[in-house]
Amino acid sequence: MDGNMVIYLGRHMLETALLVAAPLLIVCISVGIIVSILQAVTSIKDMTLTIIPKLIAMAAATLIFGGWMLEVLLKFTNEMFGVMQTIGH
Repeated sequence: MDGNMVIYLGRHMLETALLVAAPLLIVCISVGIIVSILQAVTSIKDMTLTIIPKLIAMAAATLIFGGWMLEVLLKFTNEMFGVMQTIGH
């Protein structure tokens, strides 16, 4: 295995991790901004008001995007096992 292959594998790993985490991060950020705006408008400073909507939104996003995220991870895993087989020979 040469240096280019190591760089490719590292880059592919980071891209896959970002791709899998992106839907959940986007949902969490969006809900956080909406809740923060509502808190600023209503002057409510309760910490549970920020956490509970995020948890509910993250659970819903996981149910919605979970199948797709699993497909991406399985594709990545299969590719990595294929690379390991070529290194062994």
